[in-house]
Amino acid sequence: MSEQSKEAKSILSIREERIKEIEELRREGIDPFGQSFPGKEAIIKVIDKFTQIATGEPSQENVIIAGRIMALRKHGKAAFADLEDQTGKIQVYIKSNLIGTDSFEIFKGISVGDIIGISGTVFKTKTGELTVLANKFTLLTKTLRTLPEKWHGLTDTETRYRKRYLDLIANQEVKELFIERSKIIKYVRDYLDNKGFLEVETPVLQPIPGGATATPFVTHHLSLHRDLYLKIAPELYLKRLLVGGLEKVYELNRNFRNEGISTRHNPEFTMLELYEAYADYHTMMEIAEEMVCDILKKLRGTMVIQYQGEMLDFTPPWKRISMYEAIKSVTGINPDEVKNEEVGDLIAQFQLELPKNAAKGEVINELFEKKVEHTLIQPTFIIDYPVEVSPLSKQKPGYPHLVERFELFINSMEIANAFTELNDPLEQKVRFLQQAESKSEGEINQNFVDYDYIEALEYGMPPAGGMGVGIDRLIMLLTNKDSIREVILFPQLKKKD
Repeated sequence: MSEQSKEAKSILSIREERIKEIEELRREGIDPFGQSFPGKEAIIKVIDKFTQIATGEPSQENVIIAGRIMALRKHGKAAFADLEDQTGKIQVYIKSNLIGTDSFEIFKGISVGDIIGISGTVFKTKTGELTVLANKFTLLTKTLRTLPEKWHGLTDTETRYRKRYLDLIANQEVKELFIERSKIIKYVRDYLDNKGFLEVETPVLQPIPGGATATPFVTHHLSLHRDLYLKIAPELYLKRLLVGGLEKVYELNRNFRNEGISTRHNPEFTMLELYEAYADYHTMMEIAEEMVCDILKKLRGTMVIQYQGEMLDFTPPWKRISMYEAIKSVTGINPDEVKNEEVGDLIAQFQLELPKNAAKGEVINELFEKKVEHTLIQPTFIIDYPVEVSPLSKQKPGYPHLVERFELFINSMEIANAFTELNDPLEQKVRFLQQAESKSEGEINQNFVDYDYIEALEYGMPPAGGMGVGIDRLIMLLTNKDSIREVILFPQLKKKD
């Protein structure tokens, strides 16, 4: 029998034994899955409150704590246990003569992983360890399965992602990471709320997958007898709100894109999108810079952080350089001097994954992605994109082949994408039709033309700036993680064999 088979058999036998223990507890009138436990204090608060207590002088004050047993040392009619809740861990000392013989008999059946409640006083051991001396013990949840080997933690990556609950139990730093994630999202909200932005919600199910170029997930609505698409972006709905007179709006939402999975891509991800009437892409650059610096100040207290061996300096102002200038500085090619008939030569020279008849703007963008993106380590705004790859952006005055758009790159990752928004309904219709034609190889696919949005623009949308920020990628940077799966609680994975 293999070691893996032996381990599986051992786990099953332990589970069967614990089921018998649960049945025995029920026969004795004890609920192995407990009731509510009012009065519970956070363990960290108990530690902070009594950290200065003198050794050998127990507190007179009673505390009530609850959590999971992470270590257990039994010694006859006494036992020590390490009890852990979300906030911290503390040692508990249980004695038969203090909690009563009947309660101690129940405690003797306790295992590592079980969840219990304790009432007691606090003292320090001779070694200085803060300890709760129990005067009452309550069983709250009896576990059927053993925890991962605590001494080694849970290290298998596949298991960590598939069974995140075990990852959170076994690895304290993972728990802290996701608490920090929530803080970062709160800081984003605080910043925008303080700037007068209104948080709103837009549909997840949409009749047309608009606002980005991406492959959507398709679903079918039975009552409406029609296909709908999971949101790839909230952009077109948020800009409808600008038409309606809401001048500063944002949404922290889940987007869904039916595309590849990698260390930087998950099919379901968190995006911040915000729009401000009477603003432009320069305004969005200021917001991006100020918001990230505000988060860093609260989270780290510094503008310089380490990410995967690189020192990233977020001290403003951040570098701003046009896409054309960036390409010229890296490759020596000046995109302004490239003629349309030379596009095929560029595709061949740099082995770009584009058809030979691709538009010049598409080739310039692909060249940038292949040759320049990986060189952008420090926070950098790449500005002024080709019009062909930016169907929702306003053209740059005096430069009809460019639009007022930027992408923010940090450590070669795109973190944000922003435009001066196109608010001309006639031009928007032309751009949509061109985009739909390219998607369907020569024919206009009306399913991808949002005529309702065009109609909304005809009622008048004020000049505006808009921006999308990849929250998961931002959190990767701020927590020094090299994979998006590390910062998403339940990432999508291939089906297990």
